[in-house]
Amino acid sequence: MTGLNADDHDFTDFEDEGGVHFEHLNGADLHFEVQGDPTSEPPVVFLHGGPGYNSYSFQALFGERIERPVVYLDQRGSGRSGALEDTEQGADTLDLDTLVGDVEALRDFLGAEQIVPMGHGFGALVALEYARRYPTRTARVIAVNPWVHFPDLARTLLEEASARRGVAFTDPADDLRAATPDGEYPAVGGARIEAAFALLNARDLLNALQFRDQASRMRLEFADAEGQLIGGGEVQEALVNQGLWEFEYPQFLTELRRPVFVITGAHDRTSYPEQVQWVADLADADVTVLDAGHYPWLDDEDAFAEAFEDALTR
Repeated sequence: MTGLNADDHDFTDFEDEGGVHFEHLNGADLHFEVQGDPTSEPPVVFLHGGPGYNSYSFQALFGERIERPVVYLDQRGSGRSGALEDTEQGADTLDLDTLVGDVEALRDFLGAEQIVPMGHGFGALVALEYARRYPTRTARVIAVNPWVHFPDLARTLLEEASARRGVAFTDPADDLRAATPDGEYPAVGGARIEAAFALLNARDLLNALQFRDQASRMRLEFADAEGQLIGGGEVQEALVNQGLWEFEYPQFLTELRRPVFVITGAHDRTSYPEQVQWVADLADADVTVLDAGHYPWLDDEDAFAEAFEDALTR
């Protein structure tokens, strides 16, 4: 279907066709699946985290509970979308602006007047920035366990790694700032994350912080194995090279003019409470806290479904 305009599509055929698309949008080959008619009401556009993960597991584990138009997007370089190195922009230029541009290109392709960007983890950053940049195209924003302040997140990871290794927590920030010449930026987030991953590998560290229990982790791993989607490393590397661990988004949260709803799990210590508090305070977000981890639909599907519906209709 590449090369057609949104007006050329009969969106009532999406369900009959399976709604699976692989389109060249904004310089990248993007995989996405559409359920329902995205022109009938603002569709939810699910923006996965990672960065570099995919939308498959959320769709497989929770998609049947969504009763309105929804679009499951594998962001550029992720999941079933084309390789990052094959995009027109190349692998060395990936940044938040480009990811937001992809979402706007997707909206335009769908012919939707507005969308509801729903971001999870890192994807919440994309959703929030889309709403800031395109307020008239955004009906509302749903942020699930958002990440918005990466130096703070790196500190959380370092604190956990230190505790698990039984060593005293030492923040390299003060020494780094003191040693950085005037006029240069001290890479505090990068130093913290390097120290954290030197103590404990990334996978074990994130598992310790994000899952309420082992059963939830195993359920996600089973869905990932079923989807047979791996990778994402080049996306993470590209964003880190662009300074991801130094990125502080809170200053932009005050510019949001659309309703923001946060759904968070009390057991996801990568997001709750510090990251969530930034969004609550500066974007005046409505926050729902569930007895769940980073993937709340794994721990209490009914409670997440209720919070999700509330965020869509309140």
